[in-house]
Amino acid sequence: MANENLESKRWLIAIAAVVIQLCLGTVYAWSVFKIPLMKMHGWDGKEVQLTFMILMGILGLAAAFGGTLVDKKGPRFVATIGGILFGIGTLVAGYADQTGSLTLLYIGFGVICALGNGFGYVTPIATLIRWFPDKRGLVTGLAVMGFGAGAFFMGKIAPFMIKKFQLIDAADPTKIIASGVSTTWYIWGVIFLVLVTGAAQFFKNPPAGWLPKGFTPSTTSVSAADSFTLGEAVKTPQWWMLWSMLCLNVSAGLGLISQHSPLAQEIYKKTMGLTGDLTPEQLAVVAAAGGAVVAYAAIFNGLGRLFWAKISDNIGRKMVFLIMFATQAVLYVLVAKGIIATYWPFIFASCYLLACYGGGFATMPAFAADSFGPANIGKVYGFMLTAWSVAGIVGPFVFEAFKPQALYIAAGLLVVGFCIALVFKAPKGKKA
Repeated sequence: MANENLESKRWLIAIAAVVIQLCLGTVYAWSVFKIPLMKMHGWDGKEVQLTFMILMGILGLAAAFGGTLVDKKGPRFVATIGGILFGIGTLVAGYADQTGSLTLLYIGFGVICALGNGFGYVTPIATLIRWFPDKRGLVTGLAVMGFGAGAFFMGKIAPFMIKKFQLIDAADPTKIIASGVSTTWYIWGVIFLVLVTGAAQFFKNPPAGWLPKGFTPSTTSVSAADSFTLGEAVKTPQWWMLWSMLCLNVSAGLGLISQHSPLAQEIYKKTMGLTGDLTPEQLAVVAAAGGAVVAYAAIFNGLGRLFWAKISDNIGRKMVFLIMFATQAVLYVLVAKGIIATYWPFIFASCYLLACYGGGFATMPAFAADSFGPANIGKVYGFMLTAWSVAGIVGPFVFEAFKPQALYIAAGLLVVGFCIALVFKAPKGKKA
């Protein structure tokens, strides 16, 4: 009976994890806010883009620190702190738009949201790996699927909310009094406070030594008893190879995400033959087209996390990364060369690229646990997420500063990742 109760509890925790990740993943719809902020305040693209770069840089560091806290303070404490910070950061970002303060935008969305997001992101992963040793790839994919899918809801809802709450000067219809972004963020900030902190209350580690009924640990992965400590793991070249693979995959994906809506809007305009100054109605249609690409790709960001993580249980984590690196590199080159140059083919390419981007995040926790064991996974994988921080700076910077060559650079990063994955072997002296 006790084992049956624990079986039910672990699935309840999995549901709570998906709820948290859905909320946290809304930051990936950042690009739908970019143009409204620029138009409202006269900020240039690099100034606004810096917000996302700060967020991604701090997020990975926060996840690394949060992973250590999970092992010390427990998952409920860390996830609750994450929910509070994420909600407050979103509210501060709303006030930044209302007051026209770029500094406050950096602090609210870039720093406070990032801290909350990092704490909230790593906690479900570390917790579920312990609760689901029998479905390690599937369950981590399910959890982070929510993170990818969160951008779908924000990508579809936010443009509508921004337009609804936008205020136009009655005397001068070309003048915007309020962008609508602030009200949108105020509403979502409250939602995040309620949902993330509420779901966090379900989190708890399983009893020591507990295993699902009928489950026998695999002999091809490191057991809890033989797990590496963080200090032991980072001394192996394999840990740094996994770190590099994650960093390269995320750099390419985040670069695309940071410019996704503007890039999609430009492709849509070319496809529809729209040139010169557009009417307000045409601008609205173009903005909606950009938001639609963000939303559709976000679905596959989420589904790809579940798909690739599940496939990795069958064909292996290494093979999954080899396939993702190779196919993404080809697609980036096709887009760069203009072979994929119209709206709907670009949507299909975007969906696959984001599926692989999400797949890297979903597969890597299980890859790390297989290689270094589950006992210290909060620290071992949490610290590995510093790769996310580096990628959060590299990817968006490349796509903003080297726009003509950015897609080729992304393809090059993925080729390097393919080479690293190709030569990866399990740590010596441990089973993986």
